[in-house]
Amino acid sequence: MGSTRNQSDPVCSKKRVDRAGNNFRDGKENEEDAEVLQKWRDSHRQVLNTFQTLLRNRAKRADGKIVIAQRHKRKSTIVDKLRRLPRMKLSQMNDIAGCRLIFENIEALYEFRKSLHNSRLRHDLKNDPDKYDYIKFPKDDGYRGVHDVYSYNANSRHGGLLIEIQYRTLVQHSWATAVEVMGFVTDKELKFGRGDEKLLEVFRFASEVLARTFEDEKSCLGHLSDNEIVEGFDKLNSEIGFDRKLRLLDVIQAEVSERKNMILMFEDGERRLFKWSFPSVPKALEKLVELERKNPGKNIVFVRADKGEDLRIAFKNYFSDTDDFIEKIFQGRSVLSSKFTESDLGAWARLPSMEPEEISPQTVEHATGDESFTWTGRDGSELRKYPET
Repeated sequence: MGSTRNQSDPVCSKKRVDRAGNNFRDGKENEEDAEVLQKWRDSHRQVLNTFQTLLRNRAKRADGKIVIAQRHKRKSTIVDKLRRLPRMKLSQMNDIAGCRLIFENIEALYEFRKSLHNSRLRHDLKNDPDKYDYIKFPKDDGYRGVHDVYSYNANSRHGGLLIEIQYRTLVQHSWATAVEVMGFVTDKELKFGRGDEKLLEVFRFASEVLARTFEDEKSCLGHLSDNEIVEGFDKLNSEIGFDRKLRLLDVIQAEVSERKNMILMFEDGERRLFKWSFPSVPKALEKLVELERKNPGKNIVFVRADKGEDLRIAFKNYFSDTDDFIEKIFQGRSVLSSKFTESDLGAWARLPSMEPEEISPQTVEHATGDESFTWTGRDGSELRKYPET
């Protein structure tokens, strides 16, 4: 018999939540701890819905296009964060619930954020404006964007729950997308600083290329000259075949349903994406619980957005689509190097020949209700092509 509890009801005490978090951190969790963690995640859903509505209403009045989507932090990611940060309390984790806003440029980003800060929100901003401003103060790994943390202020059992708002430009999002997808494919969480050192380093150079050429900013290698950035990037690319790796990422092209509620499951080893669409939140949540129980350790996430294209842009890291990043890196590299010509760019963009056995078939599987569809990925010759510049 399934449980009849309201899945959005918060846990009775933060003390019990923290105890469950500690048990997961120490690998001593039991079924009751798992239920507490699940209920704590579910309790943030009302907060997500409230903030998404608030942000969408404000975005309609803003100039330019703003893509907005919401997501829950996955159970596996919550546990991983608890283990990475020994002093972190589960009840104080501020990004279990999150909304991401993607802007056309930095000016639009800061203008929208400022208007939100100056508005009469009933919810409380918990951080100083510069604390999580990774555009002004880029992270050492090259991440750029801005985060804010709000406390949900409502006369209800959900009062006091935290939510993180992420602000990125399209350029910044293309970099973050590539990092996360590469992490899936290499089975390393690069965004947490894990993995091959040279791969991590080439992403730092890539961040600098994008910041300088598309946003007139500096990233984590601001002390280097333009030529040093190009030389460093080229050297690492030659050593690890970064361009080839990027091409192999671009193998899954998934079509997004127009329905709002979707569950995505990415299989690292097989590089396959499974997706389910649902007409209502309760049905999606029921499937989410089932999938997490049957597939421990898999990357599973429930997301919703008003439009399918919004979902694809905001969460395209789950679709292994790095076209924006690839194109911008080629363009940015050519701009930075005074010795770089258009003919050089065409040569650099063309990958070395790849033997057939080096390319394995890729598929995307889509399930909606009782129906399932499969799209076969592009073949090796297409993977190697890139338009002449």
